Amino acid sequence: QVQLVESGGGLVQAGGSLRLSCAASGSIFSINGMAWYRQAPGKQRELVAAMPRYGNTNYADSVKGRFTISRDNAKNTVYLQMNSLKPEDTAVYYCNVAIDTGDDRYANYWGQGTQVTVSS
Repeated sequence: QVQLVESGGGLVQAGGSLRLSCAASGSIFSINGMAWYRQAPGKQRELVAAMPRYGNTNYADSVKGRFTISRDNAKNTVYLQMNSLKPEDTAVYYCNVAIDTGDDRYANYWGQGTQVTVSS
């Protein structure tokens, strides 16, 4: 069993900052990629930022220069620092983590989602 627990969402004014966290726990042998997605009302879920275990990070054009993804491998945790927030960043944010639970393959797990609301 694997659990992803997200925290850090909330209500913030435009121009403000929030930091999201997503901690993985349970039967974890190793973790590969870690990413954040978001879904606004009436829209499809979209990739916000992705960070492989090795290699370059990837950001959606709409958040480049404002959001930063990072990870703490010792804590099995991924973070999303969001600065200069805009009303269009309002969405439910989900973490997605590729985890090997010991059967020599990676499966994708999702967090429960955390609401981010940016007021104008």
